[in-house]
Amino acid sequence: MMTDPIADMLTRIRNAVRVERATVEVPSSKVKRGLAEVLKREGFIWDWREVESDPVPRLQLELKYGPNGERLIRHIRRVSSPGRRVYSRSARLRPVLGGLGISILSTSSGVVSDREARQKKLGGEVLCELW
Repeated sequence: MMTDPIADMLTRIRNAVRVERATVEVPSSKVKRGLAEVLKREGFIWDWREVESDPVPRLQLELKYGPNGERLIRHIRRVSSPGRRVYSRSARLRPVLGGLGISILSTSSGVVSDREARQKKLGGEVLCELW
């Protein structure tokens, strides 16, 4: 039984980047699709798509690397967990690593990056940070 599906997704991405795989597959959900879309918009992955499988559909993420094979995702960390939720207002969101990284939030308007949340003045649950 999986208690934290988002942490599982982040761990699969972290492990795939470490061994320099081109793609990674994770079980699909609405929040995970939102996370994948934010990663694509912010330039950390090339693209994602939903693949039909049994018993649940899966997300296939195309990981992105630099021109010489360097990793774009160097660090990925879960902030909130099922036992300890972390919420933040838009005014309290600070740039990660001086703007080189991002925080991903779950808000009332869906899953967004910290930049979008500050722009739209949205607060919410901080899901993860990466750089």
